Amino acid sequence: MRIDQDFGVTTGKLDELKARISRLGIDPAKIEETFSRGGGKGGQKVNKTANRVQLSYEPLGLRIACHRERSRSLNRFYALRELVDQAEMKVSPETSSRLAEMRRIQKRKSRSRARTLSKTVYQENA
Repeated sequence: MRIDQDFGVTTGKLDELKARISRLGIDPAKIEETFSRGGGKGGQKVNKTANRVQLSYEPLGLRIACHRERSRSLNRFYALRELVDQAEMKVSPETSSRLAEMRRIQKRKSRSRARTLSKTVYQENA
């Protein structure tokens, strides 16, 4: 996969993604990219073009599929960003911002569940 192509995003976002790829040691040449027809909303454009992007990175055993937008180039960028997120969670979980966000949400949900359970126990005893 070539990451020096135009993805239809700002250069800042692309530079940040390239920096993360190099920091994690991901070899872009080993990323396999395939395209297929998407489905869902988008009408004739989606039904006639192969804009669903599937990326696989065998060294880490990752497979990502993306079909968020009508545009193939944007879907390529989103899929690559998702692949880098997944690789970061596997390679260096302590620096993964996505993993930290997932832990924060999980902690918030567990606190909410604990409050709900304590209210239920209090009402049963009353």
